[in-house]
Amino acid sequence: MFKEKVSELLEQALEQRKDLFLLAFSVGADNKIKVVLDGDDGVNLKDCMEVSRAIEHNLDREEQDFSLEVTSAGAAAPLVLFRQYPKNLGRTLEICTEDGIFEGKLTLADAASEMIALEWKAREPKPVGKGKHTVQKKKEIAFSDIKEAKVVLKF
Repeated sequence: MFKEKVSELLEQALEQRKDLFLLAFSVGADNKIKVVLDGDDGVNLKDCMEVSRAIEHNLDREEQDFSLEVTSAGAAAPLVLFRQYPKNLGRTLEICTEDGIFEGKLTLADAASEMIALEWKAREPKPVGKGKHTVQKKKEIAFSDIKEAKVVLKF
């Protein structure tokens, strides 16, 4: 009953903010509510506070004791929804598929076909003669083939 009420309030809050979307939601046995959000333009503290207030101000603490945590996905969190890819165009991603692990710059995120494309440079043996040369590689990957994807952070 409590989880359904919180879920309903969360849906209403996200209806008001079409640029935000839900990545994870849970209500523990001790009524610990955890909400993880992402957004088309990222998520800031104000966004988290807005969603938190939309939930908290519509629940009665005297009726039900609870704790509420609303957070953003974070920079190192895996990409789980296709909707997260377009905002990461131009960034380096590490993609794990059945065929292996690919790391490259995200150059395409086509929502219609749910395909992404990575590009990277690789050193390969020259076709004739000794030595290696740098070649531009490109790999198109269907979203359904992705086991795990994350943004590679470089410092």
